Amino acid sequence: MSRQAISPRPWLIGLREAIPLLGGYVPVAVSFGLISVQAGFSPWEAVVVSTLIYAGASQFLFVGMVAGGASLWLVIAMTLLINLRHVVYGPNLAPWLTASRWWPWLMHGLTDQVFALAHHRLPQLPAAQRLGWFTGAALLAWASWIAGTALGAVAGNWLMARWPLLGEIMPFALPALFLVLVIPRFTSWRWSLALGSSILVALLCTLAGYTNLGIPFAAACGALCFYLVKADAATTGGSNE
Repeated sequence: MSRQAISPRPWLIGLREAIPLLGGYVPVAVSFGLISVQAGFSPWEAVVVSTLIYAGASQFLFVGMVAGGASLWLVIAMTLLINLRHVVYGPNLAPWLTASRWWPWLMHGLTDQVFALAHHRLPQLPAAQRLGWFTGAALLAWASWIAGTALGAVAGNWLMARWPLLGEIMPFALPALFLVLVIPRFTSWRWSLALGSSILVALLCTLAGYTNLGIPFAAACGALCFYLVKADAATTGGSNE
């Protein structure tokens, strides 16, 4: 039997390589489900939000603003503002996408962590395997987020009562996971400057009380640094890769 015949299918590879994402997704999704129910949402409504919006920080903001009686247009505007970082994600993945009508649909699953994983793995894969790999990785992450939300909405109070420490740990799960995925990208001066500036700007915005604004602002600053260094390298004839 040839090696090609026994190699795993691309979507199975993506599924397997996305398993570490569950360590960050599930705890935060459980936290979201619990907070949603406490804010007056039904378990089904919490699950629908995670299924359709599927945007992490935007979901927490959405629930808080709705519970606080904010207008629909303000809720929509703030949710879109936080998700402006996807304007940066798309162009960075575009060189590795193949010609398929399924890519626009799969972009619903492009979260921060999926992007970090895909940006690292897609260039390493043959073009014929990229769509399948991304499908497996994105669907597993999405399913784990929905399942975690359902668990938190239905049994969150019981989990917190049984293991109070979970309430202290869960908020750090997703940032810790994202940091683990980002650290391997510190491979050059160009990447170090872009990622370092993003981290610094996000930290300063958080300390100043502008947590939600800090997400798109930090992403924009990081992208700007990345492309400025590239432009400078092209002008001087050097290389910062």
